[in-house]
Amino acid sequence: MAIEHPAPFALSLSKGDAVDRASTGSARTVSVCRTGSDISPRRILVVGPSWVGDMVMAQSLFKTLKAGAPCEIDVLAPGWSLPILERMPEVHRGIVMPLGHGEFGWSKRRALGRELAGAGYDQAIVLPGSFKSALVPFFARIPRRTGFRGEMRYGLLNDVRPLDKAALPMTVQRFVALGRVAGAPLPEPFPRPRLVPDQANQARLRTEFGLSPERPAVAFMPGAEYGPAKQWPLAHFAALAEELVQRGFQVWVLGSAKDSEFGEVIAADMEESVINLCGRTQLGDAVDLLAMAQAAVTNDSGLMHVAAALDVPLVAIYGSSTPDHTPPLAERVAIRYLRLECSPCFERTCPLGHTRCLHEITPDSVVAALAQLDVLPQPMIVWPR
Repeated sequence: MAIEHPAPFALSLSKGDAVDRASTGSARTVSVCRTGSDISPRRILVVGPSWVGDMVMAQSLFKTLKAGAPCEIDVLAPGWSLPILERMPEVHRGIVMPLGHGEFGWSKRRALGRELAGAGYDQAIVLPGSFKSALVPFFARIPRRTGFRGEMRYGLLNDVRPLDKAALPMTVQRFVALGRVAGAPLPEPFPRPRLVPDQANQARLRTEFGLSPERPAVAFMPGAEYGPAKQWPLAHFAALAEELVQRGFQVWVLGSAKDSEFGEVIAADMEESVINLCGRTQLGDAVDLLAMAQAAVTNDSGLMHVAAALDVPLVAIYGSSTPDHTPPLAERVAIRYLRLECSPCFERTCPLGHTRCLHEITPDSVVAALAQLDVLPQPMIVWPR
């Protein structure tokens, strides 16, 4: 997959393109050599989401598009998402959105749209519901611009779909629906995300961090970007880590630099067996490490969806959110969710102050879930004589 860093908004090129570089240093396509069929595949620009989990789930849309007809899919997305897109075979090219999250940037969006106008896109699919997310395809004059109505985007989009949240309760269903003809049923079953790890990077990571290939690893993801109402207590993670180490596992704690203190708490007094990698890896590294793990235990987070897309046996812990809306899309999943009367509240912090939805999910219940997934041996049942 080619990656574009549009600064200043220079298009990246597909294989076979010839390039002429002017004195300004910008690139323009002067010829394109295609092989194979005389019928060119449709060119589709997808405006991607701004969250890790949503970007992973967008792969179901890409798979749906590929299954429907020959097409080349480019994805306009935040720069952080490029390592995810690189591990999706369906993506032809990633294009960096040169704006921060929430930044309107009218002039930058217009300039980027005008640069993309020469790319020959047949359709744009806009996954976010914001007004600003539809501007680049509009400025690029892409003939068909598809998306849900969102923030009253009539005119910016010309294939506007109403969103029936009852009919499409899951985020991934909404993404896939935009890849179908309006009103068409979803494919059954719809394709699940499936990331492809970088094996060379895996070998590098094992060497760099001294990760033993002989000792099976369970990955922990204790962070949750959304807030503490989605975070299983660190004391529970630490108790689970101690149990796993006693059973012969090593534990890899994954997350961003903001999660580093969480990793330190979990690894306390067990540093030889519990390795805190929070803040020491990039997103692509986390993908490749998860692919090497025997299992993962995670909050409802972006890395949860990454683990599911790698088909890693997964225990997913839900608090203020619900698996009814954003479940991990994989077979080997055990969900821990209490469905209390106050759940789901979708709040960043518990409005009642107790966070029972997470505290009452015990480490023993997660051990049982790992046994259910055949990661741990099933407990022996001793019947009374």
